[in-house]
Amino acid sequence: MQQRACTVSERLEIERGTISDYDRLSCFHYRDAPCKPCVAVYAMRDRHVVRRRFADPVGVIVYVNPAPNSELRSVATSGMFTGLGDRRLQMQAINRNIRTIARVIIDPRYRGLGLASRLVGETMGLLNVPIIEATAVMGTVNPFFERAGMRAYMGGESARVVQLAEAFSSVGIEDDELIDPAGVQAKLDKLPLIAEAFIEEQIRRFLAGNAKRRYMRPGPERTRFVLSKLTPRGAYYIWFNPDRQIDLAPNGPQKGNMVPFLDCP
Repeated sequence: MQQRACTVSERLEIERGTISDYDRLSCFHYRDAPCKPCVAVYAMRDRHVVRRRFADPVGVIVYVNPAPNSELRSVATSGMFTGLGDRRLQMQAINRNIRTIARVIIDPRYRGLGLASRLVGETMGLLNVPIIEATAVMGTVNPFFERAGMRAYMGGESARVVQLAEAFSSVGIEDDELIDPAGVQAKLDKLPLIAEAFIEEQIRRFLAGNAKRRYMRPGPERTRFVLSKLTPRGAYYIWFNPDRQIDLAPNGPQKGNMVPFLDCP
């Protein structure tokens, strides 16, 4: 009987990684900003590579501690982590129960094999916490988080965001152009005086609620900031670990239910 050939996917194994694994693949991620200090990194490697322990990863996932506040987290958990008392108690509960996926990166040569969802699905339970969350714009394009078992929650846009986007459209700058700050700035610089005065007033109103940004002068820097607030908000993803109970006790986890902090080597 002829033996079935081993596929590329079958040769790949997931193991505990280091931040250097992330560094090797970070250039392939759509976010160029560095991620927060990690609590765990897992790397996917080809077990057939010679001297495997020195092989570059073909995929990597990075986990970090959760952000203090998330509107969609409150929606997804029915406000479970609000109303716990003071801010300190709320943060203790969030840090005790939640870890956040900050990056999932696959080497472009290995994309299209379902490896991103495999990285997520096979590592979430290893964090030993009740909840894993993630936020990603690209997840709406490639729903690998949902394929891994996470549930998606989509964020709505505020009225002020919609109003400014419509103002840009009224002067000939459409939604699909808002991802290009240089292109938008070039169009703003060429607006007739009446249109220029109109969009300037709309931008000033938009920035009025931001104490640090309300007096920004017109120009590329302000345009980049404004557009960063108009581009699509990422979807929020959440996974509830069936093997872990959520612990909201003010004194922390009880004996036998401790959540270890997994620091990066």
